[in-house]
Amino acid sequence: MSKYLISFPSDAMVVSDAEFPQVVADSHAVVREAKSAGVWVFGGGIDEAVAPVSVDADGTVLPGASPQTRPLTGGFTVIEAPSRDVALEWAARFARACRCPQEVRQFGDDAES
Repeated sequence: MSKYLISFPSDAMVVSDAEFPQVVADSHAVVREAKSAGVWVFGGGIDEAVAPVSVDADGTVLPGASPQTRPLTGGFTVIEAPSRDVALEWAARFARACRCPQEVRQFGDDAES
């Protein structure tokens, strides 16, 4: 089985303040389904109030993210699924719950991780 990253940037989720509690409830329901199905690995939302830092190989901490990357915002889920098609089905469930498209990426298989 492979692991998949399902994610979205925060600006992709355009919902009203009134609708947001239902989005949270719907997304938590999908998380519970993923846990029950045994595909859930980890997930969460990026705390955008905490600034990113970069850590050099010598341990030096520098403010900000790598200049080559776009800002990492929004939410993500890591699942372990038997196929890409199954991962895409879970992404569709999260897309419905979060009211926005989800990006899917497959992790490289590594026996050490």
